[in-house]
Amino acid sequence: MSTPGLRASARALLARDLRLVWRRRGDALQPALFALLVVVLFALAAGGEREALAKHAAAVLWLAVLLAGLLALDSLFRGDAEDGSLEQWLLAPVPLSWLVLVRVFGHWLTTSLPLLVAVPFLGELLFLPHAQLPVLMLSLLLGTPLLGLLGAVVAALTVGMRRAGILVALLALPLYVPVLVFGAGSVAAAAQGLDAGGALLLLGAGLAAATVLAPLAAAAALRIAHN
Repeated sequence: MSTPGLRASARALLARDLRLVWRRRGDALQPALFALLVVVLFALAAGGEREALAKHAAAVLWLAVLLAGLLALDSLFRGDAEDGSLEQWLLAPVPLSWLVLVRVFGHWLTTSLPLLVAVPFLGELLFLPHAQLPVLMLSLLLGTPLLGLLGAVVAALTVGMRRAGILVALLALPLYVPVLVFGAGSVAAAAQGLDAGGALLLLGAGLAAATVLAPLAAAAALRIAHN
């Protein structure tokens, strides 16, 4: 398949996804609002003490981003299965795994990227030490695409099931836990004056591997679900 054909299909799919998100702007804001709700509730539960909040701020922000991503995971391919677009994907003259990768990238742009923009503001609510913010942002930049790729495999496996929201979360969480551990752990290591490079390199390696393998696995799951 020629590179121009891959580029044209990616542009067309991204443009379609962005138009749909623009029409449902309220739904697109739900992950960011959910993350804000998690942060506010944690701050209230912790009593609003500056030292207590600052100590756990990075871990809470990572958890808020992870849970907010789960909120929109079930809809990753379900709309395409319901309106017949998935059949067109299977018949398209480009690899199905390429379309999956483009969809995951579009999903990251419309769900995770707004969360990343909001993280500095949410960090202020939790009195996150400013020295930890660069490591936190870098870990999220590596971790959120990895979460999206892992979630795409789970969403593809359950696309043929009705009301699979809880099942998607139960299947995705075990895959998400290592990402959460290394992501939050990198910030904790930096806060203690230790080298955070090891955890960040593991996130980067996981992202590289998932970029290659996850679209192939999700494409195979979509074919199985369609049959």
